[in-house]
Amino acid sequence: MLKQVELLAPAGAFDSLQAAINSGANAVYFGVEQLNMRTRSAGSFSIADIKEISAVCRMNGVKSYITLNTVMYEHDMQLLKTILKEVKKQKTDAVIAADFAVMECCRQMQIPVHISTQANVSNIESVKFFSQYADVVVLARELTLKQIKHITDGIYRQKIKGPSGELVKIEVFVHGALCMAVSGKCYLSLHAQNASANRGACVQNCRRPYIVKDAESGEELVIDNEYIMSPKDLCTINILDQVINSGVDVLKIEGRSKGADYVQVVTACYREAIDAVHNGTFSIERVNGWKQELEKVYNRGFWEGYYLGRRLGEFTPHPGSAATEKKIYIGKGVRHYPKIGIGEFAIESGSLQCGDTLMATGRHYGMLKQKVETLWVNGNCGSKAVKGDKVTFAVTGKITPADKLYKIVQGALHE
Repeated sequence: MLKQVELLAPAGAFDSLQAAINSGANAVYFGVEQLNMRTRSAGSFSIADIKEISAVCRMNGVKSYITLNTVMYEHDMQLLKTILKEVKKQKTDAVIAADFAVMECCRQMQIPVHISTQANVSNIESVKFFSQYADVVVLARELTLKQIKHITDGIYRQKIKGPSGELVKIEVFVHGALCMAVSGKCYLSLHAQNASANRGACVQNCRRPYIVKDAESGEELVIDNEYIMSPKDLCTINILDQVINSGVDVLKIEGRSKGADYVQVVTACYREAIDAVHNGTFSIERVNGWKQELEKVYNRGFWEGYYLGRRLGEFTPHPGSAATEKKIYIGKGVRHYPKIGIGEFAIESGSLQCGDTLMATGRHYGMLKQKVETLWVNGNCGSKAVKGDKVTFAVTGKITPADKLYKIVQGALHE
């Protein structure tokens, strides 16, 4: 009988947090301040937000993990300890760490630890070593399923236990952006622009087009793909049954810098796929359906990573996203009418008309998406809304001025 696996989703903002919860995540991970690996690309939460995040997760039966997995310098120690005191106070479920200073502080404070993929754990001896600190180990992204199975079997056979007294659990990435560097430990951004990827400040030099040029003759070489350092995104939905059969315990989705739409769609697809594997309804037809949904949100094209023994990665032939749907910002939230379940939004740019598909994102409801069958403009039934108008539609959650309204455009590739 297959073991039950945990689905771990990213949360880079409160709307993404709610989207993950709505879509069936068992746990979420988030970062605060500058000590996580997404300080540049995501609007990080503050220390003050830890209380609300932990409370929302507990209320919904979802675990919360905070990422403190950057390289830590001496001047970071005061901030680290301040964050950990709040983590302990708010009973956040675990800290994801790569630096021994973080592990040791957590051990002294009796805070559960998960070892980050940044530690590049690739063998059973490393798992055994880190078991003195952690109950969960996130493996290096470059391993094959055969290598992973050897590690999970070894944990069971050798009875390798973490501080909790339970067998160490293994976590792997199943979807999202991949870095050309080993488990994301890259120095290109640091050398080129003094912005360290290992401090969460990557400027993504690898995602740009490059020319190969002979320094002596000046001759340029013709290459098939300008984006020779930008990998396609990881997608394991078609081999998820094999991933689960490798004995792993946690399936992790990358994407703290992505929007609530990405989090909701990807989490929902993997939730359905995990359940299908366990109830025997996992099939190629269902995989194709999930793939179509995953292609609608941000992606650079898909491949299954190194799990099946690939020697070389696949690189994206285009800049930016290859999503089959594009979201165009058109407005923001105004107010909510809770008695009738209606939200009001102000159109700030573009237009909206009957037949369009709209999407709204907000911290209290995550993401909602619907086709406009009847358009209510400024309190009246209308055919089109333009800048300055106010539109209303059903929303099951409080509306704030930070909520965003988008129009969905089909077939907008490589934006």
